[in-house]
Amino acid sequence: MLEKKFNFYLANQDELVQKYNGKHIVIVDNQVVGSYNSHADAYENAKQTYPLGKFLIQLCTPGSGDYTQTFHTRVIINKTQMDTDK
Repeated sequence: MLEKKFNFYLANQDELVQKYNGKHIVIVDNQVVGSYNSHADAYENAKQTYPLGKFLIQLCTPGSGDYTQTFHTRVIINKTQMDTDK
């Protein structure tokens, strides 16, 4: 369910950034129903109107930096070791 809301954000990101850049927007049923200066404000207002799971809060900024995370590790996984752990 949240995937559809996020896909709406991605499909309309450029237009949304022009209107809501830097704001935390609340998305319900493929429309923006609110914009706030903080995630906490967006959450507090959205949960008063919509049940949890019905809305998505997304920081509206250009690019993918605010919804993409990259993790790096120096751990090496040895397949042989994994097979013997079974």
